Amino acid sequence: MSSSPSSARWPSCAGWRSPPIPSTRRNSSVDSATCTTARKLWPIGMEAAITKKDCIITAYRDHCTFLGRGGTLLQVFSELMGRKDGCSKGKGGSMHFYKKDANFYGGHGIVGAQVPLGCGLAFAQKYSKDETVTFALYGDGAANQGQLFEALNISALWDLPAILVCENNHYGMGTAEWRAAKSPSYYKRGDYVPGLKVDGMDALAVKQACKFAKEHALKNGPIILEMDTYRYHGHSMSDPGSTYRTRDEISGVRQERDPIERVRKLILSHDLATEKELKDIEKEIRKEVDEAIAQAKESPMPDPSELFTNVYAKGYGAEKGEEGGAPGGEKGQRLQMNLCHGDITAPDCKEWLGPWGNH
Repeated sequence: MSSSPSSARWPSCAGWRSPPIPSTRRNSSVDSATCTTARKLWPIGMEAAITKKDCIITAYRDHCTFLGRGGTLLQVFSELMGRKDGCSKGKGGSMHFYKKDANFYGGHGIVGAQVPLGCGLAFAQKYSKDETVTFALYGDGAANQGQLFEALNISALWDLPAILVCENNHYGMGTAEWRAAKSPSYYKRGDYVPGLKVDGMDALAVKQACKFAKEHALKNGPIILEMDTYRYHGHSMSDPGSTYRTRDEISGVRQERDPIERVRKLILSHDLATEKELKDIEKEIRKEVDEAIAQAKESPMPDPSELFTNVYAKGYGAEKGEEGGAPGGEKGQRLQMNLCHGDITAPDCKEWLGPWGNH
């Protein structure tokens, strides 16, 4: 599955040349965020081949995947700023986007940890007999994790509808794949599980591969897809991205394989739109981005009592609002401060902890 496309743009969801994003503390730029330039076009191809009933779980480059699942720009920027209107209520940040109503389960910061969870989702799907699949996404930097192979093994034993997708940008956080893996052909790593290598910079190739993978997984069990992709910038905002590769290499990929430019050329060559229409669309999207950033800045910070929500399962007296749960308001703030300072002998703590406070 091949391609050949130059110059990604954030509005198209594949490249993120973002304006400075205010942090949760001051109106300064965020201290750190993982960059998704160019490599993140491929989830749009994936979305074209599946439905919102299918599950997706990924690592910390989750922003564009979230948008592909139907998330809004306001939710994206609010979450990045730690604001209440964020998709995780401002408590997850860049690494923990989430949209349960579209079966998007994150957004995980522990390298490779999302893969076993994804196989668990696939187990639930097979148990429910609902004819859906799970796409468990991980990077080439996570491809050597032991838990990945354990999860793949049990998925193969039970013929689970799990599709493991390696997003191979060839450098992990900053180490070339040939220095990190004896065999960087990640789609062949399944041994007893078949795999496909796909041009992750070609949205149409991705669509066809994901369509095939879903059909295969429902009939035969797990399959591996290796998305051959690239990121133009560093691993994060603190990484210049040019210490472990040359600038000529980066510009070469931009000129020859850029996913946005490839789609643009296809649209123009088939007379689906004019140059002016495409530029107008981009201007409109940039305007939407600017408006979303402005709205996110106005979004309130989460109440401190939110520290006690979304931690334990409901129905066991641990959630705010339940009997015996954590209090809100001023009392909740006092409780929070005492717990943070380890003072469980304070009256508020003793009242809330009950018999556990005596240990």
